[in-house]
Formats: sequence, C-alpha cells, structure tokens
Amino acid sequence: MPIEIGSNGSIGSIGSKGFGSAKVPGAGSAQPAGETFADSLAGLLASVDETAGTANDAVSNMLTGKGDVHEAMIALQRAETTLQLTVQVRNKLVQAYQDVMRMPI
Repeated sequence: MPIEIGSNGSIGSIGSKGFGSAKVPGAGSAQPAGETFADSLAGLLASVDETAGTANDAVSNMLTGKGDVHEAMIALQRAETTLQLTVQVRNKLVQAYQDVMRMPI
C-alpha cells in the first residue's frame, strides 16, 4: 500500500482507506484549520475498526460459500497492515512523550 506525498507536503490516503491528511514538517503552509491531529488519530482508529470488520465479513462469506479465499486473504492482510501501522504510530507517540519528559527544565 503506497503512501503518497502531494506537492504541498500533505500525506495522502494509504491504500483505499485514508485516515486524513497529515503535514510533513517544513513542507509548505500550515495544516488546514478543520483537521487536527486528534481528528487524524480518530480517523486512523476508525480505519482499523473498519478493516477488521471487513476482514471478518470476508472470512464469514468464505466459510458460508458466498465469497472466495482470495478476497478473504486480501481483507485479512489489509486489516493486519492497518493494525501494524496504528501500533507503530502509537509507539512513536509514546517515544516522543518519553523524550519530552526526559528534557531538562
């Protein structure tokens, strides 16, 4: 799943399930007023939940004979990749918080 960076420095959607637009530091103007960092995180979490639900539906369809194995495996891989992205974002946020807390006053 490619991550596309636009000419204005914003990061586009990841795959077909975008979670908002984040700014790359030092790349153009400030982030639009309507989109906050919290909104982006909430969108990312909603995307994780949506892909997990889609994967569950695809597996259920495969087991009942309405879907095929190929679609189920793609949905499961997409859900796993989205979850891994979310865990890595969380790890970076925790690391940044710990770095700030270690700074001398």
